[in-house]
Amino acid sequence: MKKILYSFLLVSSVCLFGQKNPSAKFAVANDIVGTVDMFKDKSDFIQSMHVYKTPATLPQNLKKFSYLADNGITEFKIKKGYENLDRLTLAQLNVQNNLPKETPVIIEGYEFSNPETSIYADILAKTEVKDYNGKKSLFITTTQK
Repeated sequence: MKKILYSFLLVSSVCLFGQKNPSAKFAVANDIVGTVDMFKDKSDFIQSMHVYKTPATLPQNLKKFSYLADNGITEFKIKKGYENLDRLTLAQLNVQNNLPKETPVIIEGYEFSNPETSIYADILAKTEVKDYNGKKSLFITTTQK
C-alpha cells in the first residue's frame, strides 16, 4: 500500500510541477523573451507589434522560440533609444541561484534548455529552486498571485 501511495504522490507532483500555464503569453523583442503583460505599460517604447497565432506561422527569426508558441507569441519592435530594458541570460540566473549554468530553467511550466537565452528582468515575479526530473532547477513565475 505504501508503494502505491508513494507512486501516486510522485506522479502527481511531476504533473503539478510540469504543467504549462495556459494563460502565459510570451513575447519576444530583439531576441529577448518577455511577456505580453510586461509590455502593456511600456507603450511609449513600442514601435510595432505582431501576433503569431501558431508555431507554424512564426518567421525564421522566431522559429527558435516555437516551443513557447502554444498560445501564440507576440513580436515587439522597440523604438531606437529604448532598447536598454534590464535583461539577463538564463545562465546568469542559474549562477545567481547556485545552480550549474547549463541547468534548464522552467518559466510558467515551459522548459528553457538553452542557457544563453536572454529574458527581460521585468518578468521575474517569483523565482524558486525545486526538483525537476531529479535535478534542482529554477522555476520562474511571471505574475504575482
